[in-house]
Amino acid sequence: MNKYVKGIIAIAVFIILVGGYYYYLSNFRTKPTEENPTKVSEVQKLILKNLEKDYPPTPKEVAKLYADLTLAFYVDGYSEEEFISLAEKMRELFDVELRDHTDRDVYISNLRTEIASLKSQGNTISSYSISPSTDVEFFTKDNHDCARLNISFTIKNTSKSVAISKEVFIMRKDINGHWKIYGWTLAKEQ
Repeated sequence: MNKYVKGIIAIAVFIILVGGYYYYLSNFRTKPTEENPTKVSEVQKLILKNLEKDYPPTPKEVAKLYADLTLAFYVDGYSEEEFISLAEKMRELFDVELRDHTDRDVYISNLRTEIASLKSQGNTISSYSISPSTDVEFFTKDNHDCARLNISFTIKNTSKSVAISKEVFIMRKDINGHWKIYGWTLAKEQ
């Protein structure tokens, strides 16, 4: 009988060990490789966008990226380096003639002044809307494929007033087949 008791105790200990090990494994949590994973801000996402490999394929997508970059200038908390990177990213969307029309440093300075002026008046660009794809007008001018579309920017003021700035954008296909912003102007009131 002594053998049976020892055998039962050994089996019970074995079952307890196996059960404990199973409980340990089922409740074991792996530690993340990084204690504090870095979050990438919307500004940083725009800066990191590689336009050489992933250029927007349509005029509407180019307009969307331009508008996203414009909105990014009106959020708080980005650095001077990020401001310059956003401005340079925006210039990548410009047609070579538009880009060559204004020196890089002059463009960045003018952009900084324009944003500071709007912000000093308590204004911020809060959203945008782009013409539906069916409203994009395609045409040819001087043997270049061109497109015309509208972007409406919503400008909010700290006094809770809202204004809409409608802009007409002209885009032109470059030699790589990319739609580039050739210019824009305020839309005429109808």
